[in-house]
Amino acid sequence: MAKKAKTAFVCTDCGADYPRWAGQCTSCGEWNTVKEVRLGSSKSVSSSRSSGYAGSRSEVQLLADVNLAKMERISTGISEFDRVLGGGIVQGSVVLIGGAPGAGKSTILLQVIANIAQRDKAVLYVSGEESLQQIAERAQRLNLPVKHIKMLAETSVQRICEVLEQEQPRALVIDSIQVMHHEETESAPGSVSQVRESASYLTQYAKQNGVAIFLVGHVTKDQSLAGPMTLSHIVDTQVILSVADDSRFRVLRADKNRFGSVGELGFFAMESTGLKEVKNPSAMFLSRSEKPASGSVVTVLWEGTRPLLVEIQALVTECQYGNPRRLAVGFDQNRLAMLLAVLSRHGGIFTANDEIYANVVGGIKVTETSSDLAIVAGIVSSLKDKIIPYDSFYFGELGLNGEVRPVANGHARLNDAAKHGFKKAIIPKANAPKKPIPGLTIYPVANLGEALDVLAEN
Repeated sequence: MAKKAKTAFVCTDCGADYPRWAGQCTSCGEWNTVKEVRLGSSKSVSSSRSSGYAGSRSEVQLLADVNLAKMERISTGISEFDRVLGGGIVQGSVVLIGGAPGAGKSTILLQVIANIAQRDKAVLYVSGEESLQQIAERAQRLNLPVKHIKMLAETSVQRICEVLEQEQPRALVIDSIQVMHHEETESAPGSVSQVRESASYLTQYAKQNGVAIFLVGHVTKDQSLAGPMTLSHIVDTQVILSVADDSRFRVLRADKNRFGSVGELGFFAMESTGLKEVKNPSAMFLSRSEKPASGSVVTVLWEGTRPLLVEIQALVTECQYGNPRRLAVGFDQNRLAMLLAVLSRHGGIFTANDEIYANVVGGIKVTETSSDLAIVAGIVSSLKDKIIPYDSFYFGELGLNGEVRPVANGHARLNDAAKHGFKKAIIPKANAPKKPIPGLTIYPVANLGEALDVLAEN
């Protein structure tokens, strides 16, 4: 009698396992995401180990004896891409790049592969979705040097690793991981088990052979990476390529990076010749209207390792219905509620009967608290219909007692704003520089009341 195949029930969104089918995943709360998957046989595991690509035997050693030689990095030839990766590609690392259809994932990886190949480094581009003719046409349209780029149309990870043994490339692109399959795993390509096994197989090969691998991943409708959560745990670096409000611009951000800082951003513009670096990203987010308007204020964020000037817009209007709305786009909704409470208690400005909308222009997600002072200034500006001068900017964290707290890298933020022509800075008192900055007037404030006084005077 044939032995019954082992099965498991796994959530396709978060990767949680269940002993039986359930309508709702108790881990992530999503409905109808728990699917039955077939588990690979013990034969598959043993064959993988014997092949040398997975699960090879490791010996115990002392931590003090571990080789601390500096990891070799390969430059992609694109400085913004290198910045997000932490300074370049680490040999033997696996990078997962996701993004919506048409964001430019395949385009930027083709540019990266072409740059690496030009420096006499062997590369391989594996396509499981597009034909080789389509990729060749894209390369021709982008005017890329293709003489040394090797291509392969394949979806079997075992076959890909066999080709890798022959070609010995330094860098590999898999486009995409959702269409790859492990021959010993009894489920359809794209399923939870196939994505997990394929990614694990390729990752283990990369670690043992020092090959840098780029995996292209699909995203769901909420812009999160499709597939099991284990996929994010397997890879070394996870980056997302998203489209800014202006469809011409792209933002590359690192959500996970074992070899660099998390939260680093890279900025690109989509042109006919591919993705081009934006050297001055602050200018990209400061394309303000010619006619000044109330509720508009500029702040200086700290993204990764550099300052970034962005515009924050606020709108305060009378409530048309019984329940006033509070809507925040680009930062935490609860943060907006807290700032309104502080404004009411320590600023004497009541907005309980008004609808309030706040937005970070350009599609940037604010994850730090340095924008608190700018958000409050924008709300007061809109409420009192007072225009904030275009040459002014605000930054600082607002405490529950109304104090304005200092933020990190204050001096670097001031210098960057001064370079962009700003003349007035309303900042925390503790961030005031000891030496004056040419062309910049500093207004240090210790609490919310002092900040509102400066706003009223300017």
